[in-house]
Amino acid sequence: MIEYLSAGTLLGLASGFAPGPLLVLVLSETLRHDIRAGIKVAIAPLITDVPIIVISLLILNRLAHFKTILGGVSILGGLFIFYLGYDSIKTKGLEFSLPPVSRNSFKKGVTTNALNPHPYIFYMTVGAPIIFKAINHNFLSAFSFIGSFLLFLVGSKVILAMVVERSRAFLKGPVYIGLMRILGALLFFFSIMLFRDGLRLFGLI
Repeated sequence: MIEYLSAGTLLGLASGFAPGPLLVLVLSETLRHDIRAGIKVAIAPLITDVPIIVISLLILNRLAHFKTILGGVSILGGLFIFYLGYDSIKTKGLEFSLPPVSRNSFKKGVTTNALNPHPYIFYMTVGAPIIFKAINHNFLSAFSFIGSFLLFLVGSKVILAMVVERSRAFLKGPVYIGLMRILGALLFFFSIMLFRDGLRLFGLI
């Protein structure tokens, strides 16, 4: 179970702190309105991610006996995580503007995350395969991965919103950039594990 808890924590933190449409909206709503508006946006994945997880698991369940396909999914997942790691390491901070928008933070958060392709790619190539593997181990492992991932995904965005409410310069500072580089290095390591799983499913190792 520790393996899945650790994976969920790492991926949740990396996804939560990484620059992207939802994080920009979290921060802009916080600065434009207040921290409560930012939190309403941050919790959007609790709504949008559940159906994506279910659909991804149903698709993988139908492909469970096709090891070469699952191997290909794992390799694609490794490539996606490698890309996220590279993107994290090369980040130089986050800048964003505050365009005039009406206040309906939660709805905007759900819409933004639902239209963002990253959650779909992540769950189809990384999240769902890990959950599927965890379920075969035991349901507690699966819940530990899902719970830790969503907790740290949402929690990291809330923490950033709280920090940025006091100091917008944090997003260009050495602490944030250093954190992203550490997470990027860990993602590189995780991508290697996914490549290994893919090669095993192909019967190459």
